[in-house]
Amino acid sequence: MAEAAYNGNYKHWRLETDIDGIAWLYIDRAEEKVNSLGTEVLEELGQIVAALTEQPPTGLVLMSAKRGSFIVGADVREFDATDDVDELRANVVKVHELFQAIEDLKFPTVVAFEGYCLGGGLELALCFDWRIALKADHTRIGFPEVNLGIYPGFGGSGRSIRAIGGLKAMQIMLTGKMLRAGAARGMGLVDQLVDRHGSLRWAARRAVLKKSRHRKPGLMARATTLGPVRKFLAGQMRKQTAAKARQDHYPAPYRLIDAYEQAGNDYREMIRIEGREIPELLVGDTSRNLRRVFRLMERLKGEGRRSSFKARRVHVIGAGVMGGDIAAWCASRGLEVTLQDREMKYIKPALKRADKLFRRRLKTPTAVAAAKARLVADVDGDGVSRADVIIEAIFENREAKRELFSAMRDKVGDHAIIASNTSAIPLAELADVLDDPGRLIGLHFFNPVAQMPLVEVVHDKQTHQAAIDDGLSFATQIGKYPIAVTSTPGFLVNRVLAPYMREAMKLHREGIPKEALDKAATQFGMPMGPVELADTVGLDVGLGVIDTLMGDSAGEDRKVLEQMVKQGKLGKKSGEGFYRWNKGKPVRDAKAHEGHDLAELAEKLMKPYLDECRACLDDGVVEDADLLDAGMIFGTGFAPFRGGPLNYLADGSDAANDTKESSE
Repeated sequence: MAEAAYNGNYKHWRLETDIDGIAWLYIDRAEEKVNSLGTEVLEELGQIVAALTEQPPTGLVLMSAKRGSFIVGADVREFDATDDVDELRANVVKVHELFQAIEDLKFPTVVAFEGYCLGGGLELALCFDWRIALKADHTRIGFPEVNLGIYPGFGGSGRSIRAIGGLKAMQIMLTGKMLRAGAARGMGLVDQLVDRHGSLRWAARRAVLKKSRHRKPGLMARATTLGPVRKFLAGQMRKQTAAKARQDHYPAPYRLIDAYEQAGNDYREMIRIEGREIPELLVGDTSRNLRRVFRLMERLKGEGRRSSFKARRVHVIGAGVMGGDIAAWCASRGLEVTLQDREMKYIKPALKRADKLFRRRLKTPTAVAAAKARLVADVDGDGVSRADVIIEAIFENREAKRELFSAMRDKVGDHAIIASNTSAIPLAELADVLDDPGRLIGLHFFNPVAQMPLVEVVHDKQTHQAAIDDGLSFATQIGKYPIAVTSTPGFLVNRVLAPYMREAMKLHREGIPKEALDKAATQFGMPMGPVELADTVGLDVGLGVIDTLMGDSAGEDRKVLEQMVKQGKLGKKSGEGFYRWNKGKPVRDAKAHEGHDLAELAEKLMKPYLDECRACLDDGVVEDADLLDAGMIFGTGFAPFRGGPLNYLADGSDAANDTKESSE
């Protein structure tokens, strides 16, 4: 076989043949750290497929030339290239034709990968006869498109249903969940697993020579594509989706369910429906704004690359809910952690919570045992001198924190980050007890630590830039999104939330049921209402923030919280706050919101929130509007489909009218 027949001058691909006539195709997108399917990449793939069709090899194997990663999906940056639906439709159909040509190749085809096989990468893999994955922790398989306001559009909706059945395929497409290699093999998305990187090529070669082909799903899985079954399952899917997202806010999952109900037994028709639906979704406000959220997320990740700082050991002082959970989170991310408090009895509850976190996140007994070994109780504080990061997380009291920093200043290593998890106290009121006040930063985590992705890296005029950069890097190292904020009272997130929560308390005192306030906020698009949020954060924490931000000027709001805290009603963590809590859920009166204009309530609730966002930008709390939007999305869950509070205001729409439309 003439190898030269395949050799074009490809920018993003490498093609070679071996002695058995097997063609080995490697994707290696030029000038990019990861592979994505951009227009130029796909055009070259079309040229390669045409050459292979003209002179068929013994078989074809697709792999990545980038060690550790396969294909992260389509190039999201190109989604914004045009708003012309017809042009987008032509582009989607062109990819459909290319992928169908790959599926129609008359010789065995195998894809072998490790790392991310997501979105368009998985859709491409589904065109191959046999799929092999490396069974490794960094291998992830899935369809995350729903997070961008669309659903799989390169043929994935039809081919995934054909490969694994309607129910399983719809579950992974509707949730956007990324699967580990073993779970993907169990579902049938992957046909074979190997344990070592070097085994991928050998396994692929054997699969070509054996002409291995994906097996059809079992009878039960195929039954989920039958008409009556599809109708029933589609109804259930709509109910489950509606419990998480409104159709007017997030149309994509509902369009996918409609397509499945209509044509789930015909993969070609499912793909044709993609060609119609995906371009319309792409030009819609939801997808446009969710793509903005994606870019904001990437920017926050980039903030953590300002410094090469890497921690091995973390020392956390304060084993309460926040401190204990910060320590547990760091241990779950592979760091050695010492956890200090006055007596062992205060540390034990934190270790119990940590055990639950490890079991939930790390899965295997070996990984859980290793994490538990990395988290060590340290009543005497011996870990301070060895730590790369010291995080103070005691109760919100200025003098207590100052005393703590003063006591440990001579024990801290010269290289170490010194940080406070204060939620509102200005750094200048803590840092002056250190020999070098410029070393102190804030690392403000949010509750619950394991779920909230944002960390505010707090600084003021005297903070060393190197300390800020190291703090950003550390937050990224432990899997959080860092945002640098100036040390004004409340920083960013709490400063914005305070007037929002005060407005909710005011309306509640005026007779509006808490359930109506929370429902109005969630219908606007917030992940939870302000009253439930107050209970979740903790009313004692809320009282501390109000004291710091407003003092006696908080008036009646402070009195209400103070009385509840004195009664032991701290919110979710004590079982009662504004709500009674049962098994981690607030007990609501299901009819309490009836008779209230939820659109009007949402407008009243959101006005102080939006006003404070403007004020924070004017005061320079963050560098620019994009970072502010990122902070409020990832720190408070501000409706992602709106693209951030300042983006929402800048859209040119009247906020009040838009709120009413979304709540009707």
